Amino acid sequence: MTVEHRVALRCHPSTRSDAVRAIQVLVRRSASAELQMTYCLDGDMSRIRLPSPGAPRLELWRHTCFEAFIAVEGQPVYHEFNFAPSGEWAVYAFSGYRNGRPVSNETIRPHIAMRSTEGRLEMDALVRLDLLSALHARAPLRLGLSAVIETGDGFSYWALRHPTGKPDFHDANGFALRLEPPRVE
Repeated sequence: MTVEHRVALRCHPSTRSDAVRAIQVLVRRSASAELQMTYCLDGDMSRIRLPSPGAPRLELWRHTCFEAFIAVEGQPVYHEFNFAPSGEWAVYAFSGYRNGRPVSNETIRPHIAMRSTEGRLEMDALVRLDLLSALHARAPLRLGLSAVIETGDGFSYWALRHPTGKPDFHDANGFALRLEPPRVE
């Protein structure tokens, strides 16, 4: 069985961009410990800057990228995944609010696929929860889904919930999607 949610990201009010009309995310969590996120950005793709392909690197958020913050319900620890349209990725492990480090373990590499048309960018990102921990595979999770979009006019910041005055995707109050583990039948 699979648990599925479709959610809309909201632009932070201080970073409006008319180049992006909407960003939605389809989230699927399978009984086989896979978490798949399909980010769908509708907008004027000619105005959105996409990074060139390259090797995985840090600070992907300095350009257009999609992000997922994954925490086990009730725990302060969390992981941050960055998925760039170029196929680049980065993973960070945090023991608490912004107290973390990059994870260089290639076994947790997410699978990323991108499709783009004149008015839409779709990116699939697949994460193996059991590679984060055995608990991630079977416990309720809290997800913070977000996007950083770069245009010629600057950046816009999108999230499920913006809990503070300025964009801050690490604030656990923004981990707004509760994702139950699928029932095994």
